[in-house]
Amino acid sequence: MRKIILLITCMFSISVFSQIKVLKNESLVEIGKDNSVGLYKKEDKFTINYQDLNTSNLNTIRSFSFQNLNGDVTGLYKLIMDGFISAPSENILLELPNDIIELHYERNYGQQTVQFIQIINKNRKYIGKSQFLTQKQVEKIFGRNNGKYALYDQPANHTPAKSASNTASTATPASGSKGKKSRK
Repeated sequence: MRKIILLITCMFSISVFSQIKVLKNESLVEIGKDNSVGLYKKEDKFTINYQDLNTSNLNTIRSFSFQNLNGDVTGLYKLIMDGFISAPSENILLELPNDIIELHYERNYGQQTVQFIQIINKNRKYIGKSQFLTQKQVEKIFGRNNGKYALYDQPANHTPAKSASNTASTATPASGSKGKKSRK
């Protein structure tokens, strides 16, 4: 009897801990992307992803995120664009909750460019650098070319994605020849 009770409790505990939990699917909206730098929106959080050129591994993708509390995305865009008009003499420092971002301006091939330098976790030991971006690339990343900059101030949508039914496995052949076998 003890063995049966022990077996039942073991089976019950295994079934309780091995349940599959369905997570909420949060949509990620791409505002703009150019080469290896992109701006994305997830709910009210904006993320800039970039390929880190400061590492020997070219597949390293880094990101930094911030909330759009007081029009911060538009403010960042204007700050970057002002640097193209009159280049600052020093890097512009931006403090985020987890990181410090430097906007580094430099002339490359006769045109003004900007580079994101990320001090990861506010520790100067870990630094990530994006590629140099021209003014047109920054406009593309911030969605100025495709009109997606209108998504900056839109509230997050919590509508679940519609699941498309797969009818390929349940569809019947379109030919009206019932009972005929196909040749192979």
